[in-house]
Amino acid sequence: MDMNFTEEQNMLRESVNKLMDKHAPVEKIRQWDKERVYPYELYDAWVEAGLLRMPFPEAYGGLGGNVVDMMIINEELAYRSADLSMCYGGNIFCGLNLVHKGSEEQKKLWLPKLLDGKVRFSISMSEPDAGSDIGAMRTNARRDGDDYIINGQKLWATSAGVKDNIINCYVKTDTKAHYRQGMSLFLIENDRPGVKFRKLDMLGRRSAGTYEVFFDDVRVPASHLIGGENKGWDVVMAGLQVERVVSAAGSVGAGMAIVDLAIQFAKDRKQFGKPIGNNQAIAHMLADMATEVEAARTLTWRAASLVAEGKPALREITMAKLYASEVYVKVAQSGMQVMGGYGYNAEFDMERYFRDSRAATIAAGTSQIQRNLLANLMGFKVT
Repeated sequence: MDMNFTEEQNMLRESVNKLMDKHAPVEKIRQWDKERVYPYELYDAWVEAGLLRMPFPEAYGGLGGNVVDMMIINEELAYRSADLSMCYGGNIFCGLNLVHKGSEEQKKLWLPKLLDGKVRFSISMSEPDAGSDIGAMRTNARRDGDDYIINGQKLWATSAGVKDNIINCYVKTDTKAHYRQGMSLFLIENDRPGVKFRKLDMLGRRSAGTYEVFFDDVRVPASHLIGGENKGWDVVMAGLQVERVVSAAGSVGAGMAIVDLAIQFAKDRKQFGKPIGNNQAIAHMLADMATEVEAARTLTWRAASLVAEGKPALREITMAKLYASEVYVKVAQSGMQVMGGYGYNAEFDMERYFRDSRAATIAAGTSQIQRNLLANLMGFKVT
């Protein structure tokens, strides 16, 4: 695997760092987290810098980048805050699904608005009784002339309630069919009559925001149906691999930040007349943390390079998502231990990284689902 980035990709990484230094200093990130507010001004800066345009085709106003470019961006954003990287990634994944499965008219209507920052995209799939078991989905849509009427409830919907947001909502359009043949995707403006929200009080990832969403006889034009009726599963699968490999990059970026924070603390903090990093117990813990994050990064970039080359990579992507997310959680736990009471204190960033890490093994497919998928790829029929 060639991990020698091009000059353009190195410039991209540097420009993202400079942008975040200017628009998201650590004091601002702490404020957004504490006040649980969406970083609208930072998002506008991403739009102005063209970060949202990177992976989209030039025909729709994009820059024609690939998954490696996306991973560079997400790794750097998550280094500052995995929470903020969610504000970026969710829009990109939904937009790419539209590229893959939307009609030409839909692409020309929605993509310029997304790339210009006039609208945001979020995904709503999970429900109170339908998380990993997508077949238990109950939210449904029925045809009524030129519209569909949608009723139901969604849960754990990241950024669903932010302003100017379009909910990419998966629903059952054939309640008698298997979900792979009876699910559809609709674009639903979050200010449509009948759409209501409840913002949830979550442990971490507080800026992106997590919502419960209710649909009560929400009327949506048939033109907002993406990919065709009962073709929602095809839309999910079209973007799943990119979502998971870029999600892994976010875990890696945050893990790298945790290691750097812990190393610096171990150099600065003195006990018994010497830096605590000189104690073998601490030094070995830091060595293990750095090694595991680097291993996760190598696995993730290998998966990304295969995707960028158009080669089959489901196995590598699944491994990367599984391992990177679990390493992220593990090093956050170790980082807390290295810093002791300081890590547990909200005045220090380790506490925020620790809180945000706990979603990594749940979002974008749980670790258990990843293991099931890997076992199935090995030839076992795991249920």
